[in-house]
Amino acid sequence: MEESSKEPNSSLEDRTRLQAIIDTAIDGIITIDRSGIIETVNPAAARIFGYKSEEVIGQNISILMPEPDHSLHDQYIENYHQTGIGQIIGKGREVLGKKKDGTVFPFLLSISEVNLPNKKLFTGIIHDITNLKKAEAALRESENKINSIIQAAVDGIITIDTRGVIEMVNPSAAKLFGYHANDLIGKSINMLMPEPDHSRHDTYMDNYQTTGKKRIIGIGREVTGLRKDGTIFPFYLSISEVELADRKVYTGFIHDITQQKLNEEKLRRYAAELERSNLELQDFAYVSSHDLQEPLRKIQAFGDRLLAKEYANLSDQGKDYVERMLNAASRMQNLINDLLDFSRVTTKSKPFVKVNLEKVISEVLSDLEIIIEKSGAKIERAPLPEIEAEPTQMRQLFQNLISNAIKFRKETEPPVIKIYTKHVQRQAHLTATPGDESIEIYVEDNGIGFEEKYLDRIFNIFQRLEGQKYEGSGIGLAICRKIAIRHGGDITAKSKPGVGTTFILTLATKQPKE
Repeated sequence: MEESSKEPNSSLEDRTRLQAIIDTAIDGIITIDRSGIIETVNPAAARIFGYKSEEVIGQNISILMPEPDHSLHDQYIENYHQTGIGQIIGKGREVLGKKKDGTVFPFLLSISEVNLPNKKLFTGIIHDITNLKKAEAALRESENKINSIIQAAVDGIITIDTRGVIEMVNPSAAKLFGYHANDLIGKSINMLMPEPDHSRHDTYMDNYQTTGKKRIIGIGREVTGLRKDGTIFPFYLSISEVELADRKVYTGFIHDITQQKLNEEKLRRYAAELERSNLELQDFAYVSSHDLQEPLRKIQAFGDRLLAKEYANLSDQGKDYVERMLNAASRMQNLINDLLDFSRVTTKSKPFVKVNLEKVISEVLSDLEIIIEKSGAKIERAPLPEIEAEPTQMRQLFQNLISNAIKFRKETEPPVIKIYTKHVQRQAHLTATPGDESIEIYVEDNGIGFEEKYLDRIFNIFQRLEGQKYEGSGIGLAICRKIAIRHGGDITAKSKPGVGTTFILTLATKQPKE
């Protein structure tokens, strides 16, 4: 009697435990009869389909299916009963479900057949794979994007395995080496290398894998490539090492620098020729100026003696000749001094430092105080920035421009000189290299002006548009241009006769280290 009383209790506990497992399961569990009528639905299944359990129990399982399965499901069950061949029963597969709100979602369905003494049941376990599918779709989209980027990349991209065998080549890399991609896949990477790298590459890879010492991987450097037609070309190669789940691969990024290297070589030769030419010109200017000094001193010395000691014995015409000779010698002395100044712009130049142009202008105006007062000049100035420059040359530059504006004034009105500036960025987003950013300084006057057809002449050495009316050697603006060019800029002008002139001076804000 005691044993028979225990069995019902044990069976009840088992059923209770089993029901608790079903009710708390994460996956949905649904039981249908042989006709497809739902008998049980656990909370997870109800939640997955958006129903309450009582809304679906007693309904045909097809209410949880989109078309065409919704209409065909009864036929599926009938075919199984007749043939014993099931599409899902005992196998499991991905199918689509339909929620109460009409949305369709993917899930993994596995069905087991349960034969009870008096009837047959089918139990379906439902694992929602909506998020998994989204993740798979996102991964495919990411892979497609990456592949599109690789395929469309301007630079070449090649992937090799640890033996140096090519696994992937993008169109740019294939074109760069003169091949089709299929010609390269499966081949050794050394076929794209000239000697001696062609023969040594396997050793390079062995050394890296043995010692871990990097020559290009993660570093990058300029190397030479071999095209299909046998020609060689320079490119910049950077290699990244990628650890996959089961192996290691290397991806090389190839940037053709053929044009860059040609430009560098042309520039090197041009710079060497220019340096030689400049040295010759500087030597000529310096030596000529010094050689001219001695005979000029004698002319001046003997002319002064004539005036001092023989003046009374000279006729009026003789006195005039001596005075004109000494005036000419004085002009010649000024010309020689200006020529020496011109040659010193580069030969005696000092290193670039930070220069406050506001302070430079103030010092220049202080130096020019007497001629400013004498001419009645009015100076209007806006704040100027700090740049990298040679202070002495900046003073020389502004002194020439301001004194020029005062010199070439109208006789009928006092000079008005306006000094202002504008920031210039040569190319958007680029500010790192000296020369990327400049300032334009405007020195505007209301003077006599000139015809702009003479613009190319006024900055040339010894050029003067006004003949003997104004003093000077004609070297001042040539010096300005030479200083501006040394500071990564230039100088030009806008002018109208009788209206005035605006000189536009460009200077780089940063200078390369000399």
